[in-house]
Amino acid sequence: MDSLECIKTRQSIRKFTSDPVPEKDLRDLLDIARWSPSYKNSQPWNAVILSGAKKKELSKILVECLTGKKQNSPDLAAPVSWPAAEDKNIKNLMAKRMELTGVDLSAPEMIFKAKKANFNFYFAPHAIYLYQDASLSEWSLFDMGLFAQSLMLAAHAKGLASVPQAFATDYAKEVKEFLGIPASNRLILGLSVGYPDMESPVNAYRTERMEVEEFCTFLQ
Repeated sequence: MDSLECIKTRQSIRKFTSDPVPEKDLRDLLDIARWSPSYKNSQPWNAVILSGAKKKELSKILVECLTGKKQNSPDLAAPVSWPAAEDKNIKNLMAKRMELTGVDLSAPEMIFKAKKANFNFYFAPHAIYLYQDASLSEWSLFDMGLFAQSLMLAAHAKGLASVPQAFATDYAKEVKEFLGIPASNRLILGLSVGYPDMESPVNAYRTERMEVEEFCTFLQ
């Protein structure tokens, strides 16, 4: 797949087939993503890939935390407010999804449902967690974003699909204990990975993007 086409056609997938991805193909994704740029080539990323019984066991732990109303404890706090421009984009997305589904995704019961879907990794055959030493600077968070993007683009180029999930880090302490990640590390992101089910209506909608003129100024 052409690299430009790969960037423009990648999308977050929330319905996967049950077919497992061969371990070699999963390893290939990381082999590609490791070439991502980083501050002074520090390469501040670590990953864990979960499949089969291990993934189901973690899902069970996370869903129990949710249904038991356990206080969440993400290592990266969720935003509590947004500047006007970004807030407008978010509200446009929520309005569009409500128009298409007839469901208010900001309602508490829908947030609960969304979190449960995240904790089940949308029933994808594989889940990936990205983490790094908590003493690293914000530049290393930026580097992890580059790594995550490379990982998702590599998946798309190989006919796979993914979705980045902030909710999957809600119970960071429990996830790190289950995965054997030291408490001195911060859990950055969870991702679901597998083959996309493009027949599912949930994958039919693609989010919109601002036009270049809305976010860029050309000076001569």
